[in-house]
Amino acid sequence: MIAHVRGPVAAVTLTSAVIDVGGVGMQIMCSPGTIAQLRIGQEAQLSTSMVVREDSMTLYGFADTDERDMFELVQTASGVGPKVAQAMLAVLDPDRLRRAIGQGDLATLTMVPGIGRKGAERIVVELKDRVGVTSKVVAGQPQWRDQVHEALLGLGWSARDADAALEQVAADHAGDPPTDVSVVLREALRTLARDR
Repeated sequence: MIAHVRGPVAAVTLTSAVIDVGGVGMQIMCSPGTIAQLRIGQEAQLSTSMVVREDSMTLYGFADTDERDMFELVQTASGVGPKVAQAMLAVLDPDRLRRAIGQGDLATLTMVPGIGRKGAERIVVELKDRVGVTSKVVAGQPQWRDQVHEALLGLGWSARDADAALEQVAADHAGDPPTDVSVVLREALRTLARDR
């Protein structure tokens, strides 16, 4: 498994880039957003995922590991191959894709070329309990929120239930919830138990 590739950018096309790695030009399939960040002659590092088929070995490249991890996760859903997975990340950034899957937002998922309503429903059913939270801290969002959300997912709650519980905790404290992670987690669990 090739986890990342680093080297000067030797060539760029509409769908791929060639990175010179120790004198070997590696062709890497990339989304338009990733390609837009590359400049010929400049050093670049791309997180990568190798897809091996009977008749091909294709390397897909991403601006960061978060994108790569989502690319690999969505392919575990029935009917989603690397091309559709790449299209999903070309249209939706990883955070928006996570929210769409976790909240069952079919309208957002069907914006992706190649995904119809039935395909979107299947993706939601198969992945909604497996999408995690991003490690990036969203501007204005307390860091405890991501930690508690991740803990709730680890305890088996769905992303939607975890979001609802955290909203309730925030509402219970008039927008000023406690910042101690253990306190917030206990309150979120009480909310989830009460709503069952």
